[in-house]
Amino acid sequence: MKKIYAASLYLLPLFTVAQKKVDLDRYSFTVQWRALPAMRIDSTYRTYNVVVEGTNMTRSYLDLLSPENTVQLDGWKKLPEGGHITVKINFEDLLPESVSVKERAESVKDRTGQMTGTRTYYYEEVRYSFAAKASITDYKGAHIMDLDLANRGRKYTYNSPEFASRILAQGYFVLNTAKVTADLYRGLVNNTMHYLNEHLNDNLGFSKTSSNDIMWIVDSKKHPEYEAHREAFRKLTDVLFSMNADSSIDKAKQQLKPVIDYFESIKTNYTSTSKHDRKMRYASYYNLAVLYYYLDDPQNMMKEAQGLIMNDYDARDGEGFKKTALWLKDLFETNHIYTRHFPIDPSLFKGPFEKEAVSVK
Repeated sequence: MKKIYAASLYLLPLFTVAQKKVDLDRYSFTVQWRALPAMRIDSTYRTYNVVVEGTNMTRSYLDLLSPENTVQLDGWKKLPEGGHITVKINFEDLLPESVSVKERAESVKDRTGQMTGTRTYYYEEVRYSFAAKASITDYKGAHIMDLDLANRGRKYTYNSPEFASRILAQGYFVLNTAKVTADLYRGLVNNTMHYLNEHLNDNLGFSKTSSNDIMWIVDSKKHPEYEAHREAFRKLTDVLFSMNADSSIDKAKQQLKPVIDYFESIKTNYTSTSKHDRKMRYASYYNLAVLYYYLDDPQNMMKEAQGLIMNDYDARDGEGFKKTALWLKDLFETNHIYTRHFPIDPSLFKGPFEKEAVSVK
């Protein structure tokens, strides 16, 4: 026994030295989950239809573009008409506001690189505006939301091809109004629909989403936790990568319990106020906060965030996690759904005039 005790005393200084410094590196992982609507809405509302309105001047363009076909509300079923909600889009005219001839000078050089003169090119610049908006109502006529998709306050610029003569540039837009306007309007409508889809899904959709995130892992090879830290991260990434938006994560939570227990043990094994120990605890608090976020557990995420703050090492991360945990908690309560992992089959949904509505849960 004395011999073992002596050997332990001999190794203790080396272990203490190893603990004085620890490097933490960012290690990334990927996980999939389902976004929940930011806006509270009747959970039985799961079908929608789209109506497009335009002016006499824009009707022909809209008939060709069929923007209603590009509206996609994730997790909902699209109907030709009679949905739980109607997305009405109103497109206004493209209005030219000023037309002027601009010029561009270009240096002319000889074979030796010496400048021998200048060449002037002319083009027509058209300043124009556009407006579009959307309103969303339910089948009972109740207003849900309005979206300002584009307004006259923003000015757009079109530049014609360049010409060697001012006379050729002047009047280009007038002579080619139909084609130029059609091309410009197509671009405006496409951008408008992209913006609409993004905001519709943020507020009402159930999109499948993949996130890339990071955790802090010991990267000092001589540190006693080096291998265990890396093994915990390997296990964690394997489980998180296997999670998807359509399936329950109950099994994943069980598989990750040893990883959680390991990071918890770090907090009790490294308890001093030294920078080394606070840094080790920081990694555990941080990693667990991130993990609980993806396990749909804002309560435990909040606990880890508070631990980060009290640990007094990069405490700002703790404040950020607190805000995220509160946001996630509010999101769950808004939707009365407390997970971001569940299947949706839009083909099962019926409109209010077809059959009794089907709720998400």
